[in-house]
Amino acid sequence: MSEERKKYPFLKTVLRTIPIQFRAALWPTIANISMSVIHALTWTAVVIATQILFDAISRAAIGQIGFADCAIPLLILAGATFGQQIINGVHNFLWSIVEGKSAVHIKTLLYKKLQRINPADFENTAFLDDVNKAKEGTNSVSQYCTTFLNIGFFYGIYFASVGAYLFSLKPILLITVMISFLPAMLAQIVRGKVFTKLEEQSAPLRREYEYYQKTLCDREYFKETRILGAFKFFHKLFSDTMALLTRKTWRAERKTALLQLLLNTTSFAGMAVSTYMLFTATMAGEITVGAFAAVFSALGMIFNIMREIVTMHLGGMNKDLGKVANYIRILDLPERTGADGTPDFTKGITAQNISFTYPGREEPAVRDVSLNIASGETVAIVGENGAGKSTLVRLLTGIYRPSEGRVTAGGLDTSETAPAGLYNGVSGVFQKYQRYKMTLEENVTISSVKATAPGRPCQNDMARVQTALREADFNDESISLDTMLSPEFDGIDLSGGQWQRLAIARGLYRTNGFIVLDEPTAAIDPIEETRVYTQFQRLAEGKCAVVVTHRLGSAKLAHRIVVMDAGKIVDTGTHDELLSRPGKYAGMWAAQAKWYERTENHAPLCFRG
Repeated sequence: MSEERKKYPFLKTVLRTIPIQFRAALWPTIANISMSVIHALTWTAVVIATQILFDAISRAAIGQIGFADCAIPLLILAGATFGQQIINGVHNFLWSIVEGKSAVHIKTLLYKKLQRINPADFENTAFLDDVNKAKEGTNSVSQYCTTFLNIGFFYGIYFASVGAYLFSLKPILLITVMISFLPAMLAQIVRGKVFTKLEEQSAPLRREYEYYQKTLCDREYFKETRILGAFKFFHKLFSDTMALLTRKTWRAERKTALLQLLLNTTSFAGMAVSTYMLFTATMAGEITVGAFAAVFSALGMIFNIMREIVTMHLGGMNKDLGKVANYIRILDLPERTGADGTPDFTKGITAQNISFTYPGREEPAVRDVSLNIASGETVAIVGENGAGKSTLVRLLTGIYRPSEGRVTAGGLDTSETAPAGLYNGVSGVFQKYQRYKMTLEENVTISSVKATAPGRPCQNDMARVQTALREADFNDESISLDTMLSPEFDGIDLSGGQWQRLAIARGLYRTNGFIVLDEPTAAIDPIEETRVYTQFQRLAEGKCAVVVTHRLGSAKLAHRIVVMDAGKIVDTGTHDELLSRPGKYAGMWAAQAKWYERTENHAPLCFRG
């Protein structure tokens, strides 16, 4: 994916963010644009009102009019200035509203997109870096777009109206002001390129220091980190990564700051030239004293605004260009699509000569595998670590699409069917289950949220929750369904075994015709494990079922056992059939059995098959 990266220059990125901004906050954005135009015109009105007032004062000073005649111009200027301040406050308020309203939509748009991307991409380091960059970009997209809109509809309108005013007085004034800021614009173009490159280099470092930060203070790590005395080790990694990121940022800032300083000098020279031209025009009688006063005060404002646009707004946009472009890049990635359909698992599951290679790797994780699972059949998949067991399960469930070959799940080709329909009727409990920081009830019902209306489930669903918990042997009566399972949110934590039984209950709650258990009982003792697999055997009746396990004693519950090694199926049969012949399974069985046999030097344990 990263080899064919699209280019996202400034203008293209801006044009892509504008529709996103309008979808995120339509009416606040329209109100902000309208207020920008009004705000800009009040600033021009102040300049014109200043000229009218000073011309009136000049005429009054030489006796052409009375000083009382200056009252109306004075009131006009005061009204314009007061209105300008009121509108400025409203404009700033609307800007904050627009960004606040947009934030949730922009992040949601990214998360929905990630749902539709091929899950295998998440195994690719380059893709993970892009996701990290895109997440950083969510904080900049709205500001990026609103800044551009304000430059166009506030500063643009102001410069158009004031520029027309300057041109009417002396055309060369407008031309001088415009030319003096060309070097500053050049500086921002260079700045944008520098910080885009910086963002590309920073994303992998950010992922590293975020991980090291977790090892130092996350609940998942802190016990082991403290016990092993590894705090200093991870702290050094964290500090070194942060220092490297800081050095890269400093070099980029220093390079652009020196260039900015050099080119800004020409801008100040332009202001000096404009002031001199204004003075000579007044002395020559080409413009009135009122016009001189108005333009002289306006010139300072004009140069301050232009410096604000170039240095602050365009500078900030160029600095964030890389982040926003990475956000757009993720939105433009191809999605995993397919025809609608719902699997009928009475038709079973078939894999025909399938192979799969993870992104960025050369060796396939699954090689030329063929397997049929009939309706009502339970198949156990066994093998050593790295044999390809979990990858094969992801292919059978349709999470991954095979690089070669074909998987037909419930009559549907997984490579041609939309994921949303393909996953209907599939339930699973995986080795790396999630510990959701929600209530006990929500931890179960999250596996079938469409079956539960918003709010508290109906009585029938409550009964299903309790049934699932009971069947998973989660029988702690001290924990109610509304107990929060998170100490961070004033709740409680569960033991490893309790969390694992809860994960099994979650899988059982979901209506399914195909159920998968992928090493779900690692934290449960052998006695409870036997009970869980016995229950699973009963619950899997009439369904397609797959069990992935390292404990071969548990594999005996299956109708058929599939033995994998180096990504291939090397043997298939029942437990007794596989033991009756030399092979991988018999060797694994013997290796496990020796730890349970009675010996003279060990406690009397017995492994019974």
